[in-house]
Amino acid sequence: MAAKPRITLCPSKLQEKEVILVNFDFNKYIEQKIKNFPNIRWSQTRKSWYILFEQFDLSAFFESVKELAFVDYSALLRRNKTGAPISCKQTKQSYNQKITLPAGYLEKLKQKRYSESTIKSYCHYFRDFQKAFMGKEIDKISIPEVNAYILALIKGGNISHSQQNLRINAIKFYYEKVLGKKKAYYGVERPRIEKKLPDVLSKEEVVAMIIATQNLKHKSIIALTYSCGLRRSELINLKLEDIDSKRMVIKLRGTKGRKDRYVQLAKASLNLLRKYYLKEKPVNWVFEGADGGQYSATSIFNVIKNSASKAGIKKRVYPHILRHSFATHHLEQGTDLRYIQAWLGHASSKTTEVYTRVSKKDLARFKNPLDEIYEGDD
Repeated sequence: MAAKPRITLCPSKLQEKEVILVNFDFNKYIEQKIKNFPNIRWSQTRKSWYILFEQFDLSAFFESVKELAFVDYSALLRRNKTGAPISCKQTKQSYNQKITLPAGYLEKLKQKRYSESTIKSYCHYFRDFQKAFMGKEIDKISIPEVNAYILALIKGGNISHSQQNLRINAIKFYYEKVLGKKKAYYGVERPRIEKKLPDVLSKEEVVAMIIATQNLKHKSIIALTYSCGLRRSELINLKLEDIDSKRMVIKLRGTKGRKDRYVQLAKASLNLLRKYYLKEKPVNWVFEGADGGQYSATSIFNVIKNSASKAGIKKRVYPHILRHSFATHHLEQGTDLRYIQAWLGHASSKTTEVYTRVSKKDLARFKNPLDEIYEGDD
């Protein structure tokens, strides 16, 4: 199917007046529609159609041409009431905390039992949305304006595929779940999911990281994350009571999807945990910070990154790579995919099947053609 033509709306000035330029490649159908739009004029000097800023109705314009063309509104968002540009780039998590969320937004998220991380992301991204439309009633923002906002972020903020989806969902949640409006379609195309293969460490590299780490707490963090295939959040939320040394299992509570599950406790991990416990004596959480509270996600990231550096590993190493490595190594030693799926807490086997594409198990069955004809230089 051929892509729709594009109409680009740009704020500008003509004879000291604020105007919206309407630019598009020549198309007789669009030309005819544009000519009939209220208050539109032709500028011979700009070779463009234009509308005075105060006479422009974004929603009406979108409705009139949406069947013929895709409308790019992103430039309109990058201006405030004085005409100054509005930055669409992603900013730090703390800057928008002073913006008050609409009544019922946070309450509805909690009522529907969204995870803490999802609630945090939705609230942050919806505050971003409110900031972009400061001075306008949030309940009266049109779908074309939402589309323009997302498009501006894609172009100017270089947001990721997953963040684009999160931002759209945060906005949809307000209009559909809080206000109870009908489900709306947003014209910004949802991104295709990137089919990237996970990074994996070798068994030798995992061992090298553990050996290179002298701190008992840090050593235990690496061993437990790898041997149980844990997500970082699952490691942080582990309590002492969740370690069952008699049954050699660990209970993970309220993990992704609000599910509990059991994972196997390795003997080597248990030995490290016992030594660590006798030295550090944590009270509540398995891994506690200096103040006795939960160990932070940033601290875990730094522990694993620094351990990899000490071990001389040149790959990019991060907490989730240990989970990927756990699944891949199990697959390579013949563990049934169904068990790996259960241990990882995947709802669908399709998620787990990605590890079949990184496992060397099948590759090792075949001899490389180069090895048949060449042994390398002496």
